[in-house]
Amino acid sequence: MNQTTQIPETALEAQLALCGRIAAYWQGRGKAPTAYVETYGCQQNEADSQRIRGLLVQCGYRIVDGAEGADAVVMNTCAIREHAEQRVFGNLGALQHTKRRHPEQKIFLCGCMAGQRTVVERLKKSYPHVDGVFDPQELWRFPEVLDRVLTTGKRVFLSEEGPGAIAEGLPVVRDDPLKAWVSIMYGCNNFCTYCIVPYVRGRERSRQPEEILKECRELIASGCREITLLGQNVNSYGKDLDRGWDFSDLLAAIASLDGEFLIRFMTSHPRDAGKKLFDTMAAYPKIAKQLHLPFQSGSSRILKAMNRHYDREAYLRAVDYARSVMPGLVLTSDVIVGFPGETEADFEETLSLISRVRYDALFTFLFSPRPGTPAASLPDPTPKEEKSRRFDRLCELQNAISEEIHRAYVGRTLTCLIDGREKDLLTARTEGGRLVRLEGPEDRIGSFAPVLITGATTWSLTGRLEES
Repeated sequence: MNQTTQIPETALEAQLALCGRIAAYWQGRGKAPTAYVETYGCQQNEADSQRIRGLLVQCGYRIVDGAEGADAVVMNTCAIREHAEQRVFGNLGALQHTKRRHPEQKIFLCGCMAGQRTVVERLKKSYPHVDGVFDPQELWRFPEVLDRVLTTGKRVFLSEEGPGAIAEGLPVVRDDPLKAWVSIMYGCNNFCTYCIVPYVRGRERSRQPEEILKECRELIASGCREITLLGQNVNSYGKDLDRGWDFSDLLAAIASLDGEFLIRFMTSHPRDAGKKLFDTMAAYPKIAKQLHLPFQSGSSRILKAMNRHYDREAYLRAVDYARSVMPGLVLTSDVIVGFPGETEADFEETLSLISRVRYDALFTFLFSPRPGTPAASLPDPTPKEEKSRRFDRLCELQNAISEEIHRAYVGRTLTCLIDGREKDLLTARTEGGRLVRLEGPEDRIGSFAPVLITGATTWSLTGRLEES
């Protein structure tokens, strides 16, 4: 069992003191600096970016919406797929032009790409305009990186190999007052053969339950109406703490807090998602009856090659039990098409699982080899064209299912969180996370309200307010 390392309060205070020094540096120059943070990838990266913005504000920066003219630019990157990396490198190359127009601009790269040695070496050699690099485990030391770059003019590369740690008390600038990401743990121990995450985010490490509950109480008190708990595998929460808390216990504790709010979470690993979790979800009204449960492949043979630690039958048993205790459960998932060695028969098993489960929505991916992972060196005889054909077939099947499920909402009245405005319409989310567009007054934003569903497409619903 891994033991979580807590960053000492004194070390965090030293970083915050550096924030004060950086703010004084800019005040001494008579300038109000600006910063731009660009985020790629998953919700965990979004949550990390909110802490990066919090540290920048603590350093005296004003957050802006673009890189042009910004005194600091931070690119928070994703390494899950090759396309994401190439997009980052392309945008990073374009920043040399903004820096040429604004020579004092400082450019930083962080996130999962910064945890790969090959990427760091490429940045050192081919991207001299990048001033600082730090990996996800060193995010809490960003003030140190920024201070060294500003005071010495030298490039800083901060990437430490190790199990990782937990840093509490970092300032946060959230994007939405109604919705919040709350990271309950970091890292991953699963080592799926296709995934780079354990290598760049470290081993699983859980936050103390008291810290999570404190953060949730503060969010609820501030008017937050939707809290999404984050982790690479939330079902593993607490295994490293030796406190007797598991994820279901944490969910129940948050759901017992006072206030009007809804709890969501992601991502669940099927190996660890069992009856206790589903029973807890069913028992508490404040836990959304929505589950993101990645299956990745419908073939037990491919699942074994992926090192997923469950087979097709075990996955289906979990889904069947979850739906037995939550009949209205909204179920979404991830699936990879074209894993090395996938045959037509394996792919047909994936299609049959989708037809059997009938997901509300799928996040679909073509296999992308990640250097340093076992799957990257597996024989892969299937032509790219065949993989693309399979991908299109899968999407066609799922789109038809999604549209049919959405049509079944028409005529039902659902409690929705009115969360914003899109042009001349309000936007809302059902408990299951489905997007609804409707007419209504601005003052309903931030409230839960009954909505009659009047129309449906593959991707969204339309409705009207039903006054109670």
